[in-house]
Amino acid sequence: MVVVKVGGSAGIDYDAVCADVAALWKEGRRLIVVHGGSGETNRVAEALGHPPRFVTSPSGYTSRFTDRQTLEIFEMVYCGKMNKGIVERLQRHGVNAVGLSGLDGRIFEGRHKDSVRAVENGKVKVLRGDHTGTVERVNTGLIELLLSGGYLPVLTPPGASYEGVAINVDGDRAAAALAAALGADALLLLSNVPGLLRDFPDERSLIREIPANEVEAYLDFAQDRMKKKVLGAAEAVAGGVRRVIFGDARAGAPVSAALAGAGTVVS
Repeated sequence: MVVVKVGGSAGIDYDAVCADVAALWKEGRRLIVVHGGSGETNRVAEALGHPPRFVTSPSGYTSRFTDRQTLEIFEMVYCGKMNKGIVERLQRHGVNAVGLSGLDGRIFEGRHKDSVRAVENGKVKVLRGDHTGTVERVNTGLIELLLSGGYLPVLTPPGASYEGVAINVDGDRAAAALAAALGADALLLLSNVPGLLRDFPDERSLIREIPANEVEAYLDFAQDRMKKKVLGAAEAVAGGVRRVIFGDARAGAPVSAALAGAGTVVS
């Protein structure tokens, strides 16, 4: 079992990712795809006159502040354009993919955080009206039902709160929770960089290996969104996932390359 999380930033080659996923699926690999859509969501939000707002927590993590209107734009892009675009690509390759959000069937479930602490102008503020959360429970039964029926699941945030409210959950950490819950052999976190860089953005500074028990010590090298990926990797290995690979989704055969050890391997 391999969980493939592909990000949503500029430069990602979704055609290459889907072609590679399809080839591996036809070889008999059990795969699940989880995807993002941040770049397209930002573009659509700007076009709709409700530009994105990003906040930084006191611990240094950056996230999207998700009010109700932002959540609706988020769902439109993640569950609509991005999800169905990936499903269509896989269908063209002869793979019977099924696209679902974490809200569907409560695949990703967690507690709704209505407020968030953020650092603005050097001061810590509490922002209310947020629709975010962290995945605490995964509906593995639904995923196994799809896989046993020969369907390749293509999953995306948002998730569901325990009260049934849609919540924006981090895709990397959701993929980590999914991989741990399913006992996956590997979690691939594919983005628009070759892996974790010691000196970002110098791609020659790629860190090739990280011992599983030292993942959090490498957080200092992570910039912006990469911090959540490193945190997700730490949670995945703590949950029993054997390998986590930070890989490059910009060209070639990204999934096969990552499985062969290209990128940063946590094990």
